[in-house]
Amino acid sequence: MPTSRMLSLLLSPKMIPTLNRISVHRFQTSSHFSQPYSDSEKFPKLDETFNSSEEAYKSKTTGEIIRALFVFQLLNINYVADNQTKLIHWGRRILGERLFKMLMKATFFGHFVAGEDQHEIAPKIRRMRKFGVNAILDYSAEDDVPEGEEQQTGSQTVATPDQKGSDVVGEEKGLKKYNGSNTCATERKKRAISRVYTYYNEASCDKNTQIFLNSIKAVEGATDGTGFAAIKATAICKPQLLLRISEAIERIHVFIERLTGVNDAVNNQQINIDTLKKRFSKAAKADPAFQAWLDDMDSDSAGIINLVPWKSLLNAKKCVRTAFRIPNFPTGDLEKIVPISDDEIQEFKNALDRFHTIFKAAAASNVRVMVDAEQTYLQVAISRVTIEMMKIYNVEKPMVYNTYQCYLKRAFHDLVTDLNQAERQKFYFGAKLVRGAYMEQERQRANSMGYDDPINSTYASTTEMYEKCMDECLWRIKSSKESVSPGRIKVMAATHNEDTVRFVLRRMKEYDIARDEHSVCFGQLYGMCDQISFPLGQSRYSVYKYVPYGPILKVLPYLSRRALENRGVLGGKTDKERKLLRDELWRRIMKRKWSYNPD
Repeated sequence: MPTSRMLSLLLSPKMIPTLNRISVHRFQTSSHFSQPYSDSEKFPKLDETFNSSEEAYKSKTTGEIIRALFVFQLLNINYVADNQTKLIHWGRRILGERLFKMLMKATFFGHFVAGEDQHEIAPKIRRMRKFGVNAILDYSAEDDVPEGEEQQTGSQTVATPDQKGSDVVGEEKGLKKYNGSNTCATERKKRAISRVYTYYNEASCDKNTQIFLNSIKAVEGATDGTGFAAIKATAICKPQLLLRISEAIERIHVFIERLTGVNDAVNNQQINIDTLKKRFSKAAKADPAFQAWLDDMDSDSAGIINLVPWKSLLNAKKCVRTAFRIPNFPTGDLEKIVPISDDEIQEFKNALDRFHTIFKAAAASNVRVMVDAEQTYLQVAISRVTIEMMKIYNVEKPMVYNTYQCYLKRAFHDLVTDLNQAERQKFYFGAKLVRGAYMEQERQRANSMGYDDPINSTYASTTEMYEKCMDECLWRIKSSKESVSPGRIKVMAATHNEDTVRFVLRRMKEYDIARDEHSVCFGQLYGMCDQISFPLGQSRYSVYKYVPYGPILKVLPYLSRRALENRGVLGGKTDKERKLLRDELWRRIMKRKWSYNPD
């Protein structure tokens, strides 16, 4: 294609959809900000319209701008987005591996992925940091596994209610999501826009652990201690086991509600040793095993107990089978909540060892770790283990961050529960707030299995939930300034929504949270929404890009998800990116700045 024709195509005008005004019951967010805002003269001013192409692309060469335009234009073509897997397949066959790799590096890989290895990504990270943006590194290589070839070795017992104790916890509708764990692997792959790990065996989990350790070293080397590493629990623990543990924890919640007669007894501080002794007084006096069960429980300064002795469990002093027990209401006899096989006992111990290995290495390298959120039927266990790891590794500073998906109806409740625990037990709390990555899959599963849809009903209600969760974190950051231990809450607003970013900026100003406190940071994906990331970073806000890296042929699944994401939930936002890229290209043409070098 002639250069003049390509430029004509790239610079063709496009209409940018007007962002809707979003109203929620507590907040008002507006798309119209006419004046730049600066909270102090010592910081550069930020144009909150995010309409400056020059500010957005200062870090880009002209060649990179042309490539970005070309990639976004292609992804805007329905045929390309719908058939990208076939196009990749035929591209590899027709061009051969060498030419195909060159093509990918010049287009999609070069735009959405920082490089193939630690050495290749280092210059990209340095340039990002020069313009105020840090990195969350993720080794995004994935094995291309044909459907049906997953090896689910190890224990395959399907989680079912303990019949003897069924009168205690019943078959509540909310527990239906934990049935049918034998279909877990298949369901997790349906329509997810986030990576899904396949469990082969324990050796594959050990291999993934080593990959995460290498990623931590890459962060240490490339970011000088300013970056994050991202991990997924399903990479180091069998998903069926996480589902089993999630069910056990949920059944404990049901037991506590029945015991106290109070919904959310933990946050209302109505679950303690005395409550149990009073209800099961006969067993407490007559049964040494019951008394030993009480003695094993963890409690905090408020006297609130956890029926699972996580401290002993994480220190390998107690196995998962004996840890997950509750008393039968009529008799007081201790009964297991869900069946746990001998294989699963060892698998869970292995998983906890891997978590410890990763977090110890991160602490030694001064690298923070974000634990990604996953499906709701796995997330209860993932969040619980992550919070318990915070108690160990977040004593002096925030090293471990949990992720909260705000498209969930229970997001605010879960966030507040964890914030309260961190406050009571005096450890640093780190949170990343996202909208969510498994919406269609979650809804299909809820419908097919007959339990309530866990997802907010509308986009606006998810926005409301996101802002409610963010406001809670920001309010607590403000309130903690007057306490004896300020600065113990850190939160990342991981969002591509400009209105949400403006909401956070406004709340920071209202709550007097300075940008150089680094209690609040922002996050976007590498290769997307640069009009948000770089103006924020150049105005001295704390900003991170989620930066994938890995061999070209092994990151194709990641690139496929980005193609679907740009065509789907972010489609309207890429219209604005294309316009800004055209504006910047035209600006450089008119000002004769073709050879601009950001390095």
